[in-house]
Amino acid sequence: MPLVESSKTCVHIRWMIRRDMPSVLAIEEASFEFPWSEEEFIRCLRQRNCIGMVAEHDDQVVGFMIYELHKNRLHLLNFCVDPACRRTAIGSSMIEKLSSKLSQERRNRITLEVRETNLSAQLFFKELGFRAISVLRDFYEDTVEDAYLMQFRYRAKIEENTPREGERRMAG
Repeated sequence: MPLVESSKTCVHIRWMIRRDMPSVLAIEEASFEFPWSEEEFIRCLRQRNCIGMVAEHDDQVVGFMIYELHKNRLHLLNFCVDPACRRTAIGSSMIEKLSSKLSQERRNRITLEVRETNLSAQLFFKELGFRAISVLRDFYEDTVEDAYLMQFRYRAKIEENTPREGERRMAG
């Protein structure tokens, strides 16, 4: 039984738009010692394979994620929930949305890096099924800190592996 009960906050997760940037920057600056600048967000989001999404509650942006599309994986570049809204399942809802984009055939995993000193993020992602797969030495430009490379792998639901009546699995 958890020490602190957390209520689940209902959020709407949608594409990030330009108008969201002040809220996103405020959350970023309230959360990180070395926050991304507006220019870094814009430079990243202008890339063809980069996508930004926000979590909204009562018409307020309460979280965001920036990820890249690669041939066989999604790479989470930035992920944050407003400090005032943490432990209300907003982050879990965002990861659930992201993991729903995975499939056996195409992108089958999510990768991300977490600072070695960010224990709360490590525990959060571990609780959602991510595993540390390697240590990236001296990973960050702003410090000599290492990062953990974490990965979540797609797991097919039983009904996806079972052919429906009248279907046959093709070899190959």
